[in-house]
Amino acid sequence: MRRVSSTRRRRKSTPPCSIKASTTARSARCIASSSSTPKCGERRAQLRHPVYQKPELLAEGPNQVWSWDITKLMGPAKWTYFYLYVILDIFSRRVVGWCVADAESAALFKPLLDEAIAKHRVPYGQLTLHADRGAPMKAKATALLLADLGVTRSHSRPHTSSDHPFSESQFKNLKIPAAIPRALRLHRGCPRLLRYYFDWYNQDHHHFGIGLMTPNQGSLRPGQRRLPRSPAHSRSGPSPTP
Repeated sequence: MRRVSSTRRRRKSTPPCSIKASTTARSARCIASSSSTPKCGERRAQLRHPVYQKPELLAEGPNQVWSWDITKLMGPAKWTYFYLYVILDIFSRRVVGWCVADAESAALFKPLLDEAIAKHRVPYGQLTLHADRGAPMKAKATALLLADLGVTRSHSRPHTSSDHPFSESQFKNLKIPAAIPRALRLHRGCPRLLRYYFDWYNQDHHHFGIGLMTPNQGSLRPGQRRLPRSPAHSRSGPSPTP
């Protein structure tokens, strides 16, 4: 009884790897195959991730670089969501295309991009489309679509949200007001409210990134732009006399 107890105590204090080695040596049986067990002094090749470069997005005019992304919106019931697709022009911050769907798929992005390019008359080979590394953005269907349209692809680095600032900032502006996410829970009112929001965003929202101009003003030529009016001139009714 003492020998059994001392053996148990010794096995409890011994590491499992040494117990396996001693048991294997006594019984002359191989627990693992020779291919899965590295030899003494052998070091296997380690997987090295490629070095991703930071994307440089430079737009000298409208319809040169677009950014697109997908975000979730709360649905009418618990654990239900809508998926909002938004394409943004980084030069003017103008929303050039958007749609709401029940799923996140590259096939749903194809008609949206075709309509946006035809609506804004983007020449072949001029546009660069930037996105993150989501599944619809890296899908083969999306890559073939962009190749057919003559659009250059651009992706952010993995797990780097700062490489995709334009779309992320636009989604933040969408979700900040308390009334908008609450009203978007109604399925029938979702497209109507989003249409109202994007019309207001393009026409009346003064953006700090483009000198307090609206996105519609930023998409115009320099000679056609109008400077934003000061708060004193934007008041309704006559100004008070001194």
